[in-house]
Amino acid sequence: MDFRKILLSMALVAACLAARADVFIMGDVNRDQAVDVGDVNSVLEAILAGGEPDLSMDLNGDGLVDVGDTNAILDLILSGERRVVRTGYDYVWNEESETLAEIHIDVSLEEWNNLLKLYDANPQTTQYVMANVTYVGTDGVETRIEGAGLRLKGNTSRRRPEGNTGEMHQAGHTDWHHCHFGIHLRKYFKDDEHTIQGVRKLHLKWAKDDPTYVREMFCYDMFRRAGVWTGTRGVYCRLWLHVEGDEQEAYYGVYELLEPIDENWLKQRDDESTFGTHEGNLWKCRYTRHQASLTNEYGGDYWYDDDSDDKHVYTLETNTKRFDAAKAQLIDFQLKLIGKKDDSFRKWITEVCDVDLLLHTYAVNVALGMWDDYWNNGNNYYLYFTTEDLYDYKVYLIPYDYDNTLGTSNNCGVQNDSGRQDPLRWGNSDPNNWRSGSPLIARLLQFEDWKALYVKYLKEAVAQGGGLMHYDDAVARIRRWQRIIAPYVSNDTGEDMELRDEPAGWGNHHEYRLLGGDFNTNFFRVKAATINALP
Repeated sequence: MDFRKILLSMALVAACLAARADVFIMGDVNRDQAVDVGDVNSVLEAILAGGEPDLSMDLNGDGLVDVGDTNAILDLILSGERRVVRTGYDYVWNEESETLAEIHIDVSLEEWNNLLKLYDANPQTTQYVMANVTYVGTDGVETRIEGAGLRLKGNTSRRRPEGNTGEMHQAGHTDWHHCHFGIHLRKYFKDDEHTIQGVRKLHLKWAKDDPTYVREMFCYDMFRRAGVWTGTRGVYCRLWLHVEGDEQEAYYGVYELLEPIDENWLKQRDDESTFGTHEGNLWKCRYTRHQASLTNEYGGDYWYDDDSDDKHVYTLETNTKRFDAAKAQLIDFQLKLIGKKDDSFRKWITEVCDVDLLLHTYAVNVALGMWDDYWNNGNNYYLYFTTEDLYDYKVYLIPYDYDNTLGTSNNCGVQNDSGRQDPLRWGNSDPNNWRSGSPLIARLLQFEDWKALYVKYLKEAVAQGGGLMHYDDAVARIRRWQRIIAPYVSNDTGEDMELRDEPAGWGNHHEYRLLGGDFNTNFFRVKAATINALP
């Protein structure tokens, strides 16, 4: 074991914690974004002061803070090297790396068969079984977690990971299936040892119905490129699964590793430039019994995350012990959303919502062709209220679940072509009956200045040279991702074995392409024409 490497890693983690950041520059001990003589002086002052060593200054990883560390800084200054060190969430979701992290799941035969039984009893099960997880980062460092939680994930995309209903594990001739997995590293043991540098949960998603393997990755990357900081992050990884008794682990192939949206996700965005807090009410909103349209239709279907398998339209993910107060806050928001007259609505929504950010979020959402969303289908979003106060809060719409995008189109809501659908009528927009649709965005667009802002963001998304969704920019990013993952796509499930430029087979527009096609069949070109035709 390389104890110097361990000590250095401890120093880097300590430095990031001290600075409340997950990325810093090697040698920048005074946190001024430069490596210079000021950092040398900081180390010398610490040496002269004596006392317990500050491991964040231990640049050479020998467990001491001494002249060796000042020399290490001088070497960095002279070399001109600017080495960025990542820890925590930025370590796991390192979007710049072209190396794929590895995840190895090791589960006992009994626990694996329990997972299959849970699925057979209820395909929508959210129950966990115990497994061991080994994470190999893009830097090659291995982290082993004993006794983590493993479960199946997904809504309509749920699948049995092996065999057919009623069959238990078949060692030696296993019928593996791609499926989505959730890993909760602290499910059974609530300590810091059961994390990857503070990361507690991993969401593993296979490229369901996406032969390009890029749609969801493109979308989350697009939100961040456009400056919509409420978007989550995703990177590629490689996944292996070993069941006790098998001669070797099964290679599940290339997976998307997504940030789970939970309290810890909020903590990563709780500084003054983002939410400002992580202690408010987070709701998961989805189409289950009916649409999550925010109209309080049918009396609403509100509950909290109680670790059961039951799914609700509005599920409270935080502050679950104060569910009644959180529910009252959400209902009050809904009633004002549909009940206020236009002038009163504008004043109120400006007070409780960052309207500019919301319109920017939705412009990106529509540009990406996300029809299975809030406006058109009452589905696939989170709401975060920054406080628990009934009236005094800011509310944010958080987008998620972007696999059915970029030309994977469907007959849904008011739509039948996600490339050519009018962006100003993406969903039901009846101004005389807000309860007939999802009113939040449609009400904003009644105001000409806000509609103009929304159109501005739409056109920025497809503009040439913007680095976003113009054909040239989009294709360059897709080709880079596919170059990185192509050698690893073939896998032991025998499913999704090659990259193909096609949308989902069940969609209603099979002609759409991302890399090829012409002005009538390439999704990026069609979407740009649709948006640029707006006044």
